[in-house]
Amino acid sequence: MVKVGIVGASGYTGLELIKMLLNHPFFELVYLATSNGGEKIEDIYPALRGVFHYDLEKSDPLIVAGRCDLVFLALPHKTSMSFAKELLDKNVKVVDLSADYRLELETYEEHYCPHEDKEHLESSVYGLVEYYREEIKQSSLVAGPGCYPTATLLGILPFIPYLDSSFPLFVDAKSGVSGAGKKLSDSTHFVNINDNIFAYNPLKHRHAPEIREKIRKIHGVDMEVNFVPHLIPATRGELVSVYGVLKDDIEPLEILKAYYKDEPFIRICQEPVSIKNVSGTHFCDVYAQKNNKSLFVNASIDNLLRGASSQALACANLMCGFDEGLGIPKISYVP
Repeated sequence: MVKVGIVGASGYTGLELIKMLLNHPFFELVYLATSNGGEKIEDIYPALRGVFHYDLEKSDPLIVAGRCDLVFLALPHKTSMSFAKELLDKNVKVVDLSADYRLELETYEEHYCPHEDKEHLESSVYGLVEYYREEIKQSSLVAGPGCYPTATLLGILPFIPYLDSSFPLFVDAKSGVSGAGKKLSDSTHFVNINDNIFAYNPLKHRHAPEIREKIRKIHGVDMEVNFVPHLIPATRGELVSVYGVLKDDIEPLEILKAYYKDEPFIRICQEPVSIKNVSGTHFCDVYAQKNNKSLFVNASIDNLLRGASSQALACANLMCGFDEGLGIPKISYVP
């Protein structure tokens, strides 16, 4: 058994990891921590009563290193890098769900803060399994992609070689409220989100440079990315629509089928996708259609799972030599 821990266990992504790890055949959950500790996990999440008991501990990298072979860090950016650095120096494998190791140094510092662990940043691997599977297998530090970049990149990357890069990509993205985390705010207040939908940080959101950077790194093409996220009155789920201009005459669905023919968690759909069919799963559903040179790509994921926790678990599986699908949920919350 591989002994694993979660630091930042009280958040939504921590809960999703707990739910999956409790049924994992080769991972043993031995450590749960928050910044202060002192609470019972079942008091924070009453759904765990009668299923799982744990007295949350105060996060301490020395304790983690003594107990765990691998740790999931579900922490805010900046906090995560300082914790990860100590663990990596003690040969503990790390899957980081924050932004701290996702980006190249210049991009990160422009959009977040000064980086405190440049050494490990250089060796981190981006946790988009379909594109970095072999690198993840050899890595001790994997950076989980953002939920919006995950859905956007899985949808648009197969088409980058066929797009006219002189035209920008336009990304219209919509996410359930859980993507904002547990912290209360005006935008997530029931009165504001119920029966409502609105954009936030249009054209300025820091996931845009993440999408642009990964397109450049994977395909060697630098494209302008115009990204507009929206909050929708749903608990979970994410729907992304990407618009580009084709330079070649292609059949979009045939491109997707060929590109993802061996990928078990990418489903190519014959009609526009929905969030209901992927909610509660690790699947990414993708659809594409063209009108002359105009391309429309549609992708949906569960923002807490494929956009965070199940993607992190898939990476952890690979890092430890297991099949990436172990413990991964596959049936959606329907009806």
